[in-house]
Amino acid sequence: METKQLLTWQDFLDTLQQHPELVLQFEYAHQQRVAPSYHITEVKQAPITSVDCGGVMNSWTEVIVQLWEPAQAETDRAMQVNKALRIFDLVASKLPLHPAGIVKIEFGNLQYDTRQMYPAAFHIEEESLVVMLTADQTQCKAINRGGTCGTGTVNTTTKPEPANACCTPESSCC
Repeated sequence: METKQLLTWQDFLDTLQQHPELVLQFEYAHQQRVAPSYHITEVKQAPITSVDCGGVMNSWTEVIVQLWEPAQAETDRAMQVNKALRIFDLVASKLPLHPAGIVKIEFGNLQYDTRQMYPAAFHIEEESLVVMLTADQTQCKAINRGGTCGTGTVNTTTKPEPANACCTPESSCC
């Protein structure tokens, strides 16, 4: 099951609920999976408010699921999806999670720096539901919506910048 856009919390839960009996695994890099004895240690809800380089205010909510690998392997089989769903139900009983919040998975270990990643796809492999993760990418919202960066004034003391030079060291928005 490939996802084509950022996954909402509700869509993430809906997918998990379709496969409660499967084992839940996370692949954070090519053929690199979170150790089976991982724990879901925390679920965070982060309301984000920002102003982009074009001066436009943006806001959205993120629901961040934190995974932790214990130093000592506790099991050789990851938790079942239904156990993860019980954890999410417990969290939701204390912190109502925004169903349209964008899902991120936070993970790191000794070989992989901690970062927040998006669920990019779900794959069923034998008795497992594998959540394929992809790195978060920076972006220029102003250019993405067809606008420009910064104040819109032209710097006449330097060479003209290409239209896609938003927020480069040479641009006026840095």
